Amino acid sequence: MKNLIDIEQFHRFDNLGLVAHEVVEGFITGLHRSPFHGFSVEFAEHRLYNQGESTKHVDWKLFARTDKLFVKQYEEETNLRCQLVVDTSSSMLFPYTKGKKHLHNKLAFSVYTAAALIYLMRKQRDAVGLTLFSDEIEFHSSPRISSVNAEVMYGKLSELIQPENAVLRKNTNTTQVLHQIAENIHKRSLVIIFSDMLDSSKNEELFSALQHLRYNKHEVILFHVTDHSLEREFEFSNRPHKFVDLESGQVVKFNPSEVKQHYTNTVSEYFDDLKVRCGQYQIDLAEADINNDFKEVLFSYLVKRKKLY
Repeated sequence: MKNLIDIEQFHRFDNLGLVAHEVVEGFITGLHRSPFHGFSVEFAEHRLYNQGESTKHVDWKLFARTDKLFVKQYEEETNLRCQLVVDTSSSMLFPYTKGKKHLHNKLAFSVYTAAALIYLMRKQRDAVGLTLFSDEIEFHSSPRISSVNAEVMYGKLSELIQPENAVLRKNTNTTQVLHQIAENIHKRSLVIIFSDMLDSSKNEELFSALQHLRYNKHEVILFHVTDHSLEREFEFSNRPHKFVDLESGQVVKFNPSEVKQHYTNTVSEYFDDLKVRCGQYQIDLAEADINNDFKEVLFSYLVKRKKLY
């Protein structure tokens, strides 16, 4: 099932936590049926007993059924600290349709995927936090495993996908925000970024901010969120179009076919450079096409987690 169909179905539900539950449980079922079944999710409530430790929290009922010793795992225990970072600038509203009842754009894709990751991480007893940013940090919660923190994060994400909350002319300052995040996250964490990486900063400044995260010993996954056919391949019909910059409001009218070759070359050059720099800094970079199944993002996270732990 493609992401577009999923999102159209999800708009029927007000509870983002419920949507996240359905996505993750379906994803896990799919993993078990696929060649990648080895990437199954860890048991949420127990861990194997380590010889020599206290037997105070051993689950004896489970031992009676399985003949194996498991220790009950409590909410304060965590395997991984993760910070989800979501770009909420106006460029993330692309493709934008004024007056449309439901959002289907880069921001909606990022919101649903981030919500699913929150659910998946909590299922694995990982602590998760959320940062929303445009030209400044708009919301920040530190990684926790509590249900209260999860509900707050779901609430903040839900607000972003309400059409009435769509804000035009909201700029991006990815460079400054990434530097702030690198300084504010004090414990070594996995930082997962959802952004279209459209920033007016010079390339060197943006790459320096990404390097800052790695310098502070954080692991980083950067999901470059795009509408691949329109933003990368420039697949517009051969007729005059009016293009509006969602952040500045600037309007340009032209026939896309007249500039397609130059545009695609320039965009490819920029993102090829981004790919090379991320490789140098040991940052995992993946394109997240909003027209593809966003469950691919969940799989990328599990692969990364398996390498780390």
